[in-house]
Amino acid sequence: MFSVVSSSVRRIWRAGVAIIAVGVCGELAAQRAYRGSSGNEPAAVAQPYYDGRFTFARLRYIGYLGSFYYRGEPAWSHGYSKAEDNLLQILREVTAIHPRMDSTAVVSIDDPALFKYPVTYMTEAGYWELGEKEVSTLRRYLLKGGFLILDDSRDGFSPGNGGWANIEANFKRILPNAHFRDLQPTHPIFHSFFDINSFDIVHQYYDRGPPVFRAIFAGDDPNGRIMVLSNFNTDVSNYWEFSATGFTPVSESNEAYKLGVNYLVYALTH
Repeated sequence: MFSVVSSSVRRIWRAGVAIIAVGVCGELAAQRAYRGSSGNEPAAVAQPYYDGRFTFARLRYIGYLGSFYYRGEPAWSHGYSKAEDNLLQILREVTAIHPRMDSTAVVSIDDPALFKYPVTYMTEAGYWELGEKEVSTLRRYLLKGGFLILDDSRDGFSPGNGGWANIEANFKRILPNAHFRDLQPTHPIFHSFFDINSFDIVHQYYDRGPPVFRAIFAGDDPNGRIMVLSNFNTDVSNYWEFSATGFTPVSESNEAYKLGVNYLVYALTH
């Protein structure tokens, strides 16, 4: 179990989060080199032991032809592990959650180790070629209480990227009776730690249209627990990864960090 900080302290941290995003993430950027930039696919590595701390887990999957378009790296690994390293540093600074910072777990979807991680993350699922064993494993994971974040999704516009149609088709196999539903800013996930009252944030220049946030709910009940949360028409983790580089204004990176912290706090309390 864990606790989050009081609302009065949260207000103080909200005011200072811009400083944290620049200072802390700048330090992380200097300390850690990008893993996997050689073009070789990073191995699936689960944590060797459980010590009670929250561990961020990224899902490794087989991608369709064309998924190695960026730096020769597979789509599932884009941003690994700088994006989650930076997010976890922010999470540690502004909440009472104490995540593991020594490494990030990379887990194949059909690996039994998946069930050690209450929150998992997947990027560019438009390229995801879903296997039969993954169908049953991910179904059990989600129904047992797992929470999956899908980032960097959109309508397909590159070879091998089936885009949103591929994502929907995959989840129809995993959860046949479930549907993705568009969320509104009033949903509790956007107020689980920071208050996010508008979706007019985290725009990416390579996405058409405004950001949309979609979810699959337990029991297909919009009042129930979110099992799958998708960032559509945006790439939130791109802000985490490059927050210390000056590519985007600090204010925009902060909005992306607020979303990430909210997702994790929501997932660990529902």
